[in-house]
Amino acid sequence: MLEDANVKLSSVISSVLGQTGRMILDALVGGETDPTKLAALAHPRIHASSAERAEALRGKVTEHHRFMLKLHLEQIDSLQKAVRDLEARMGDALAPFREQVARLTTIPGVSDIVAQVIASEVGLDMSRFPTPGHLISWAGLCPRMDESAGKRRSTRIRKGAPWLKTTLVTAAWAAARKKTGYLRSQFLRLKSRRGPKKAIMAVAASMLTAVYYMLRRKADYADLGADHFDRRDKAKVAKRLIKRLQDLGITVEVKAAA
Repeated sequence: MLEDANVKLSSVISSVLGQTGRMILDALVGGETDPTKLAALAHPRIHASSAERAEALRGKVTEHHRFMLKLHLEQIDSLQKAVRDLEARMGDALAPFREQVARLTTIPGVSDIVAQVIASEVGLDMSRFPTPGHLISWAGLCPRMDESAGKRRSTRIRKGAPWLKTTLVTAAWAAARKKTGYLRSQFLRLKSRRGPKKAIMAVAASMLTAVYYMLRRKADYADLGADHFDRRDKAKVAKRLIKRLQDLGITVEVKAAA
């Protein structure tokens, strides 16, 4: 509707349905057509200048446009109210398990909504899954078995719980954007070799593994640290070199450097 009315609102603000966008849309529905007055409704933190905003709002809004905009906004308000009601209902249903759900939010990238989705989709009783691998497989975060004559034909991930998988991948992207932490280090380590898509799936699987142990042990999230892979690789290299010397018949005594 805005494009049809030649109103280029999306070119000057990032979210048409944000605080500034909603105020301008409500003013348009109310009959305001002056671009200068509409531009003045913008929040002071909007990067676009007043002149740029006024030029973007210099359109031709007819009565039909106002009717359709009002109709769309009412539908959006109704959907947002339904979402709030559902969230409140979920909160009531998860009240007996509030402690466990709150514990999941200690994982980087996991918000209250993500924690509620995990609890709703997976449950809080991890005894149903013998190992974290069973849970990851059930969620569809591991490659499917597609081999013939000893050759793997596909490495696509298997089908699983669609809502859980989508939510975990979204949370994994949020965790990968954190400046520090194990999950970001894992993403950057795998991204260079396997690409961002496979790397983010691995991060999501790691997050689900953490969920498994946290719920099973009733413990908060313990980050392995951004230098986990450096420490692990250092120990592996030292162990390999020591074994090589032992194979050559040389006995060594290992001491940490001062």
